[in-house]
Amino acid sequence: MGYNVTQKLIKDHLVEGEMMPGSEIGLKIDQTLTQDATGTMVMLELEAMGIDQAKTEASAQYVDHNLIQEDSKNPDDHLFLESAAKRFGLHFSRPGNGVSHPVHMQRLAKPGKTLLGSDSHTCANGCMGMLAMGAGGIDVALAIAGEPFYVKMPKVWGVKVTGELPDWVSAKDAILEMLRRHGVKGGVNHVFEYYGPGLKNLTAMDRHVIANMGAELGATGTVFPSDEETKRFMKLQGREDEWIELLADKDASYDVHDELNLSTLGPMVAKPSSPGNVVPIEEIEGEPIYQSYIGSSANPGYRDFAIASKIVEGRHIADGVSFDLNPTSRQMLIDLSQEGHIANFLQAGGRLHQAGCNGCIGMGQAPATGRNSLRTTPRNFPGRSGTKEDSVFLCSPETAAVSALTGRITDPRKSDFDFPKVKDLDNPTVDTRLLDEPLPLEEAKKVELVKGPNVASIPEMDELPNDMELPILLKMGDDISTDEILAGGARVLPYRSNLPEISKFTFEIVDETYHDRAMKVRDEGGHAVVAGVNYGQGSSREHAALAPKYLGLRVAIVEDFARIHWQNLANFGVLPLTFTDPSDLKELEQGDVLVFKGLRDKIKQSPHIEVEVKGKDKTLKLEHALSDRQIEIMQMGGLINWIKNRLEE
Repeated sequence: MGYNVTQKLIKDHLVEGEMMPGSEIGLKIDQTLTQDATGTMVMLELEAMGIDQAKTEASAQYVDHNLIQEDSKNPDDHLFLESAAKRFGLHFSRPGNGVSHPVHMQRLAKPGKTLLGSDSHTCANGCMGMLAMGAGGIDVALAIAGEPFYVKMPKVWGVKVTGELPDWVSAKDAILEMLRRHGVKGGVNHVFEYYGPGLKNLTAMDRHVIANMGAELGATGTVFPSDEETKRFMKLQGREDEWIELLADKDASYDVHDELNLSTLGPMVAKPSSPGNVVPIEEIEGEPIYQSYIGSSANPGYRDFAIASKIVEGRHIADGVSFDLNPTSRQMLIDLSQEGHIANFLQAGGRLHQAGCNGCIGMGQAPATGRNSLRTTPRNFPGRSGTKEDSVFLCSPETAAVSALTGRITDPRKSDFDFPKVKDLDNPTVDTRLLDEPLPLEEAKKVELVKGPNVASIPEMDELPNDMELPILLKMGDDISTDEILAGGARVLPYRSNLPEISKFTFEIVDETYHDRAMKVRDEGGHAVVAGVNYGQGSSREHAALAPKYLGLRVAIVEDFARIHWQNLANFGVLPLTFTDPSDLKELEQGDVLVFKGLRDKIKQSPHIEVEVKGKDKTLKLEHALSDRQIEIMQMGGLINWIKNRLEE
């Protein structure tokens, strides 16, 4: 039996475990990606580990999230990250150079390699024939230090692609169709691998769009083959010599089968407030909009902007609409300017923002209260836009541009406009001047880390107690995202390197009283939270585990976890447990006290434990999915303590 592309990538990088779905495996990591919202903590972790220089083939630190400089906190952290990149031997992408995922694809991504990033949309680079995965920052720090990345061996979900996209339909509609079919947790513990004759009709950037939002399916990653289209893209970037072919064997098989006929697709829209709440545009056309937003890592290509430019050329946006344009890389912004597309946008009434994540992460461009925002971003979780009671719809650039002109969600196929034919440029700009190369080791050792007043060391983490009585401080429902656990945006992210300060925002979207209540019981042993399915979906930010841990969270009990957040909780010594009987969640109340006895031994002896509900005739049957390695980490209070112990030994 032959191998598919995913299996080939895993086989070539397997250093521990066996390729049996569900079992823990250790993978050699070739490249890493960190961005400024998560990278400060990674750099502090590298400092704590005493690392001299990155052991990877290529590691890059990007500044793309926290670009608003309303005071000194963000620019201070930019200087810290620049000094850390020099000190530890990383590439450094300066503010304004662009969003990490498309820039990495342009400059560093290589077929046949593994990429681990402290951003959940790192999976976007799976478009290049890579195994690209998001993870918590400390996992990425370990990978930079040369340690394997541990993950459960995924099943491979094969998607046979046929046909060709019709006019007014693009790759964004293809991935929204996958989300319509399978929802935000349908891909958990799977890698989606796309193959088939229809791939020849998808450009490398089309594939990036699809791979990027594989994160919204809950998938471990998304993989495309490295074929002639990959070669074409790398040649345009001046990197053809780094290309290799990587295809599935002719007799390869897949654990799950699906088919995506591009020819049958129409415009799709994800309604508020989930990327999985997808419907054909016909079901919601006519909804008025306040904002139309084009950009983000989910639609980062030249074509995505150029086609929108051609749609609005010679026209003007509707009254009352904010038409927001967020270019995704400096290289592409230069091309858009030279080809006249920026002038088209501005003449149409568009608002041009700097190359970066911007409104996608709630860093500016927040919509007005009670008004609809139509966006090409990958996520529309509650409050992610920066407006607490937001109403965000996700769509393609074609739909966003036409709707900006009409002032309503509009099926672009029903417009009076001719469909503009747009292709990639034959000679795109290649400019690496804002992507600094790593320093040689001896020169790097002389670099001093530049720490502003907002950079605080990570507090000591105590070991997991054997006996605990924990009040349930929060009872939550399904699909709680990391944006709801710890919001992004301009208010919160500037404190990403200051755990005591950023913890004040924990769970504020769910319950504004959580922080104060947690502080009251923190020194009395801590607390627990309970929730439903898909807990911790969305961003990989480890602060969503670190901040609750700092506030005394000991145990999270849910019906099931999103992969990255589950791993982050385990990494920081918060015990992730699931209900054996999901109906038990209904019987629990906020304020109930859970009694844990002999916990350290119990989690080692069996994946099944029983917990008493104090004062009630009720015993919960719970489970954990920790490996022996993770149990040891959990007992020691988290990965930082475990690493320190190893270094001392």
